[in-house]
Amino acid sequence: MAELIPVENLDVVKAIVAEHRNVPGCLMQILQETQHKYGYLPLELQRTIADDLGIPLTEVYGVATFYSQFTLTPKGKYQIGICLGTACYVRGSQDIIDKVNSILGTVIGETTADGKYSVDATRCVGACGLAPVMMINEEVFGRLTVKDIPDILAKY
Repeated sequence: MAELIPVENLDVVKAIVAEHRNVPGCLMQILQETQHKYGYLPLELQRTIADDLGIPLTEVYGVATFYSQFTLTPKGKYQIGICLGTACYVRGSQDIIDKVNSILGTVIGETTADGKYSVDATRCVGACGLAPVMMINEEVFGRLTVKDIPDILAKY
């Protein structure tokens, strides 16, 4: 994961907006690049985007909250996604979720207090033959059992 830019540094988001402002339908691209650089889209960044584009903050907020790819809260250094697609679910992904949450003291959608882990349920990740599947950042773990989880998490 790349080093994230502190939210207080608005120069980066202003540069992103300046680069794309004249492109029709640029808001999605701006939000994607901003989230990539900062890690999330807090209200302060949304307000800067709205002001620099000359559009209402409600428009920026509406897009940022409509699409699940965007987050308004910081995510952990390690983003854990556990597949709840049909193949994974019937092969025990709910038990995997329960074990991860038990170890980390989280529930789906939360980040640990130390900011190290975020846990989310995902839909099909395209690895049905490996069900049940869990991803940590870009690394895929398949054919999981509850017994595998402590050792996997200990690596991070």
